[in-house]
Amino acid sequence: MRKGSLAAVLIITIAVLGLALFSFDYLKDDLRLGLDLKGGVQVRLEAPENASAEDMAKAVAIIDNRVNALGVTEPEIRREGDNRILIELPGVEDPEEAVNLIGRTALLEFVRVDTNEIVVTGRDLKNAVEGMDSSQIAGKDYHVSIEFNSEGAEKFANATSDLVAKYGENDPNRMIAIVLDGNVISSPIVQTPIYDGKASISGGFQTLEEANSLALLLRSGALPVEMEIIEKRTVGPKFGIESLEKSAGAAFYGLIAIALFMIAYYRVPGLVAVVSLVLYSAIVWNVLGFINATITLPGIAGFLLSVGMAVDANIIIYERIKEELANGKSLRASIDSGFKRAIWTIFDSNLTTLIASFVLIYFGAGTVKGFAVTLSIGVITSMLTAITFTRILLKQTSLVISNTKLYGA
Repeated sequence: MRKGSLAAVLIITIAVLGLALFSFDYLKDDLRLGLDLKGGVQVRLEAPENASAEDMAKAVAIIDNRVNALGVTEPEIRREGDNRILIELPGVEDPEEAVNLIGRTALLEFVRVDTNEIVVTGRDLKNAVEGMDSSQIAGKDYHVSIEFNSEGAEKFANATSDLVAKYGENDPNRMIAIVLDGNVISSPIVQTPIYDGKASISGGFQTLEEANSLALLLRSGALPVEMEIIEKRTVGPKFGIESLEKSAGAAFYGLIAIALFMIAYYRVPGLVAVVSLVLYSAIVWNVLGFINATITLPGIAGFLLSVGMAVDANIIIYERIKEELANGKSLRASIDSGFKRAIWTIFDSNLTTLIASFVLIYFGAGTVKGFAVTLSIGVITSMLTAITFTRILLKQTSLVISNTKLYGA
């Protein structure tokens, strides 16, 4: 029994260490660094002087939607004065494309050719999705499929029905021009009345990325006022890679100090806690890499804070185990009872932290939100590792090392 338990403990420990080493080595070059550590692109937009405060607020919201759709995490978007907006984008792959998408007005209009009447606009859109049609003869045809809301669908149905009723099949007056920012994209002839509120924009797209860019603009909505790009430049990191290295060093020495304290004070359970913390760190960094999170100094602070909370969970459990051993219970019974008594205390303490983190995520922005996201991931992971992994490993270890003095008795 002891040989099997010893083998299980060794296998689990080696697997955890291997996972941690693999994770850190695999992710070290792929993690996205924020503006404070790596820098990025800075864009300054200016609206006409007569732009209202409401228009500027809407412009900020729309630009924020566009930036998030680009896959840029933790951008900084803020008003400057009455009619300017400053945008800072960390680590974008194609700065020019990002700048062009941010600054475009993206005013979409469907206009009747016969009367120059605007049938529907981008305000009537419900969704826009890029697509690609393939055929053996024509090759690839890129397009954007759009869907109107109920009001827009009704207006579009009335206009197309009227055109079909008034004009012959090939009459140019039967066209509806698709206009973006004052430029005609295409002018298709209406073949039949369109009642389902769906249409397609095609022609002029050389790649699927171009169609995707237009779909992104249409989904985010048109800017309420025309914005002019008055400045765009690359900005350096606020703190630099040296700060990251110092933070990583501080984190490493802090974890070593925690490990030495846990082993010296709690002995065997402390050693189990160290292995659990290694697994915890590997899981957190893998989750951050999976969600393509931007690593900032506040985010690193959130990670270190969650490490401290993960240790707190272990300490609560081990103190309960020591109390059970002092009452004369066996080692196995003390471990089971210690976990049962500690679980709700751990849950309640972490729940209050999660509530505060979710409030920061909902109301916060930029690095504050990054701190809260990292902290939330860490808190949830610490609960799972403390309640499940630590318990399994500690039970297996107790079959190999049964001297209660090594468990704090």
